[in-house]
Amino acid sequence: MILYHGSNVAIERIDLKKSRPFKDFGRAFYLSADEQQAWERAVAAMTMWGGSPCVTAFEFDETLMSSGKLKVKTFEAYTEEWADFIFANRDRRNPPWRHDYDIVYGPIANDRVGEQVVLYKGGYITRSRFLVKLKHFKGITFQYAFCTEQSIRRLKKI
Repeated sequence: MILYHGSNVAIERIDLKKSRPFKDFGRAFYLSADEQQAWERAVAAMTMWGGSPCVTAFEFDETLMSSGKLKVKTFEAYTEEWADFIFANRDRRNPPWRHDYDIVYGPIANDRVGEQVVLYKGGYITRSRFLVKLKHFKGITFQYAFCTEQSIRRLKKI
């Protein structure tokens, strides 16, 4: 499969140390199977930090997701488990939470989702209301987070 990374710079070599903590699935190199989504992310990165929008493509053997060679966590939809995972990773009150997955795949907590996270974490809506609201969002977009050097080595820049 082809996966895309949107940034404000061309990616010559993936360096996990440059990845920021407190993201949806933790410190990782994030990719999408949707080139348009990657382009939108690249434009957003350029707007925030300068540079030029750039999408870098990588080839990845998707059979590795189920081969047992990599430890993979998959979230097929917005679920309580997904929400707990996102909350743990985004919690800035504590040192960055670390999990031991090589790859995490699941829905993106975009700006609309982020707003709901703030409402839930602030106690303005219940967990069940939080999940109900997420289920009504259209156009759920998924992301791949490559969290370890072992998983990064499986990406081939094209």
